[in-house]
Amino acid sequence: MRIVIAEDNVLLREGVIMLLESGGHEVVASVAAGPEVVPALLEHRPDAAVLDVRLPPGFRDEGLRAAIAARRAIPGLPILVLSQYVEETYAAELLSDGGGAVGYLLKDRIGRVDEFLDALDRVVSGGTALDPEVVAQLMSVRRDPLNTLTPREREVLGLMAQGLDNTTIATTLVITERSVGKHIGAIFAKLGLPPSDSGHRRVLAVLAYLNA
Repeated sequence: MRIVIAEDNVLLREGVIMLLESGGHEVVASVAAGPEVVPALLEHRPDAAVLDVRLPPGFRDEGLRAAIAARRAIPGLPILVLSQYVEETYAAELLSDGGGAVGYLLKDRIGRVDEFLDALDRVVSGGTALDPEVVAQLMSVRRDPLNTLTPREREVLGLMAQGLDNTTIATTLVITERSVGKHIGAIFAKLGLPPSDSGHRRVLAVLAYLNA
């Protein structure tokens, strides 16, 4: 796949480029500042973008702002955002359009090559990929809306938020796929998301308690 990267740290940027190219992908452009992101994406129209949250000139949320602007300019563009720390507001804002094809990973995850590439593949396929540490912190901070969920339902919701499918969730929790389906149905009902909802329900389930 063709990828645009935005990362101001030269060593990390080159490392990510090498990792992606060794995985058979093509990095069509790499930029180092927030204002350069959208022009590069519009020029190259890549299959995915990998963006740092904090970029020059302000080192605040330039990468996130660029990601949101890029999604408006190129609807459905798969975006994987990287962050040094868990930043709850940024994760929620990135997911706010409910459209899928987004991911939020901590930079430490890049060193786990298979996990990083798998997350990128899920995002490009239209799914979501949230770092397990991000999910854990979001759930610990926003516990109240989850009070109606059972411990097992919380486990399932956490794995859903990471972007895992029902088969992988079943394997991880050592339960049947049928049981996973029942838990997910209960989660949707308790969070006010009926199973008939046509949107990306896994994303919406996470947003339901973030916005509660």
